[in-house]
Order: sequence, then C-alpha cells, then structure tokens
Amino acid sequence: MNTESLALDFKSATLYAIRVVLHSADPEHLEAALAKRMADAGSFFENEPVVIDASRVEEKIDWTALVAALRGHNLPPIGVVAEGANLEAARAAGLTPVELSTPAARPAPVVDTALPNDVATPVPSVPAAAVETAAAPTEAAAETEPAAGKADADPLPAREASGATSAPSPTPAAPHSSSALVITKPLRSGQRVYARHTDLVVIGMVSQGAEVIADGNVHVYGPLRGKAMAGARGDTSARIFTTHLDAELLAVAGVYRVVEDKLDRTLHNQPALVRLDGDTLRIEALKP
Repeated sequence: MNTESLALDFKSATLYAIRVVLHSADPEHLEAALAKRMADAGSFFENEPVVIDASRVEEKIDWTALVAALRGHNLPPIGVVAEGANLEAARAAGLTPVELSTPAARPAPVVDTALPNDVATPVPSVPAAAVETAAAPTEAAAETEPAAGKADADPLPAREASGATSAPSPTPAAPHSSSALVITKPLRSGQRVYARHTDLVVIGMVSQGAEVIADGNVHVYGPLRGKAMAGARGDTSARIFTTHLDAELLAVAGVYRVVEDKLDRTLHNQPALVRLDGDTLRIEALKP
C-alpha cells in the first residue's frame, strides 16, 4: 500500500469566463471599446477570466497590445478562439486555443467590442471571488466594502428597454437556495452586496454608486438608485423588483442597460420590474 502523500491531484471544476468577441483588429478601436464597456459595468467585470473570440476577424491582430489592454482592466486572458494566422500568432503570444460551448439554460456571457451605440451588451457573471461572510444564510455571499476599479467615463448607451410587452416564457433556471439573503439597512455609494446561489432582498435604499447582485432575483423595497444585476450566473428567468425605480444600471443574465436619461414617467420613481426578453431588457410598471 502506497502511504506517500500525493504532490498533486486532479479535480473537476467549472470555470465562468467572459467571451470577448472581436469585430475589429484596430488596437486603438478595441482599447476604446474596452474602456467604455468597463466604465459602463464597473466592478461587474473585475477579475473575470477572459476567452478572446477572434473567429470573426481576418485582419492581423496585435495580440500583445490586446492582452495588455485586457490585463490593464483586471481581465486575465485564459484562452483564445481564432483561425489561421491569427491562431498561430495567438499561440506565440502565450494564449491557449479553447473550444466554447453554450448550455441552453445558461448561455455564455459576451463582451461585444463592436462599438455600435445601440447594442444591449451582455455582461459577465459576478466573480466567484466576492467576499463571503459567515453571517450570510445559505451559500450567499455579501460584500459591503467599497468596490474597486470604478471609472468615471461617460457610459455607453445600451439598447432602449421598452414598456410592457408580451414575451415567451423565460428559460427554466437552475434551482437556487430557498432562503434569500436579506439586507435590512440602506446601502451607500461604493458598497456592494452579492447573493450567491439565491435571491437578494434589500429593505431600504440602494444609493447611487452602490451595487446589488444576485444569482437569483433582486428585490429592493425602497429607492433603487444604484446598479442592480439579477441572474448573475446566467439565469434568464431572474428578475429585478423595486418599489422606486431610479437606477444607474440594470442587468439580467448578463444583458444590461445603462440608464443615462430619466425613464418614462410611468416608470421613473415608480414600482417596477425588469425582466429579460431574448436579448432585450423589458422594464415594466408594477400596478397594484
């Protein structure tokens, strides 16, 4: 019998990563797009591993500059999807070719660097490195420290959310914990709360500059003036509910909208819900 301790072992793991889809090989164009996307979503992107998808680009890519730009925004590249000469150049730059698969219930998130101003851009799941707290019920994680890496650049407009419309039933979601993470105090600017594998309920105000994130639904019983993201791990059936909508950014399962101008008066400062309809966010009034 071998009693020697193993120096290493292999364990299965599931890794969430951002797929950065390139539509241009121009380094300045790409860096400008990346800066705007990061400014839009703030800490939602931080420290997420990145797979660079260059399958749509035939021009020669400056991989050194692109990798440096991603790392400069705390997005570590872990692989590449490319063809021909770009694939060989990516290998030479130290990137590993990978194959991407997209499960139906949890589509892979995308950061689209095409740059058109009218595109609703999916954002990634929240990093698993969010600070876990012993006080949180179930497997939820809560972080209320100031979020790092904020940018003050002008946000990039996303596709306009429409009013109430009919839509097909949402894709069935993976089960979440039956217990929600409940926060019973207002959240001030710079604070972030992340509910892992469950819903998040905030009883109080979410101030401008604060972030509320959940793998399930987000409920805010008070003014929602910061950023809210539901379905952070890809749950397309997740929703955001609030009694007082005045948000900076809204996102469901990676599709987000930056709210630059006041919403319609039937929605602004009113009870509302936010849901995903295909790749478009729907913001609807909650009527008594």
